[in-house]
Amino acid sequence: MTQNSPPLAEHLVVRLKAYISEHQLEPGMRLPAERQLAAELGVSRSSLREAIQQLISSGLLISRRGGGTWLRQQLAPWSEQRIVEPIRQLLVADPDYRYDVLEARHAIEASTAWHAALRATESDKEKLQYAFDATLKLKESDDPDLAAQADLRFHLAIAEASHNVVLLQTMRGFFDLLQSSVLQSRQRMYTQPVIFAQITEQHQAMLNAILAGDAEAARLAAMQHLGFVHTTIKSLHEDEARQARITRLPGNEIRNRKENDS
Repeated sequence: MTQNSPPLAEHLVVRLKAYISEHQLEPGMRLPAERQLAAELGVSRSSLREAIQQLISSGLLISRRGGGTWLRQQLAPWSEQRIVEPIRQLLVADPDYRYDVLEARHAIEASTAWHAALRATESDKEKLQYAFDATLKLKESDDPDLAAQADLRFHLAIAEASHNVVLLQTMRGFFDLLQSSVLQSRQRMYTQPVIFAQITEQHQAMLNAILAGDAEAARLAAMQHLGFVHTTIKSLHEDEARQARITRLPGNEIRNRKENDS
C-alpha cells in the first residue's frame, strides 16, 4: 500500500480483510462477484476495485481473467516450482492433461482419506463436519461457483486432517491447476440435481468413515467419489465439444450470423 493511496481505499482494504475473516474464506476460495461485494460493503465498484488491486499486489488475492478474484493459495516454493508449474505448462500445451491430474487425485486423495481416518483430531473432525455442512447449505444456491468452492474446501479439510504436509501441498497444487482447466464443468455438476445428490452422498460416506476412524472405508469412499467425478467431468467436456461442433455446421453458422445481426 502506497503513502499516496486514498484513505477510502486504505479503509476498504481493512474492511475486505475483515470480510474475508468473518465469512471464513480460505485460500482457493473465490470472493463474491464485484457487484454483490460492493453492495454488501456499501461502496462504489471503482473504490472496491482499487482496494482489491492493493490486496492483489500484496499477494493476498489473485485475479483470473473471466474467473473473478480468489484468495491466493500460499504454496510452498518447492510445490509451486516442482509440482504446479511443470504441469501447468503441460495443460497449456494440451488441455487433455487435466485427465492425468484427475487420475493422480485417485491415488492422492485415497491416501489423504486413509490417513485422515487414522490421524484426525477432534478439532479436525469439527472442521470436516463444518466443511461438509457448508456443501449442504449451498445445495439450493444459484451460484454453482460457490458450491464448487465448498466442495474444494471439504477435500482440502480432509488433506489437512491427514497431517501429511507433502500430501496437503500436492493437493493444493492440483486444485490450483484444476480451478481453470475444469472449472466450468465442475460448476455444471452443481446445476444438475441428480449429480449433486450423488456427490453429496459420496461426501457423506467419506466423512462418516473418517469420523469413525475406518481407514479402509475412507479410502474406498474417496476412490469411488473420484471415479465418479472423473467420469462425469469427462462426459460434460464431451458434451461441450459436441455442442461446439454442432454450432460450426455450415447451416448453423449462417443461422448464428443472422441471429447476431438481428
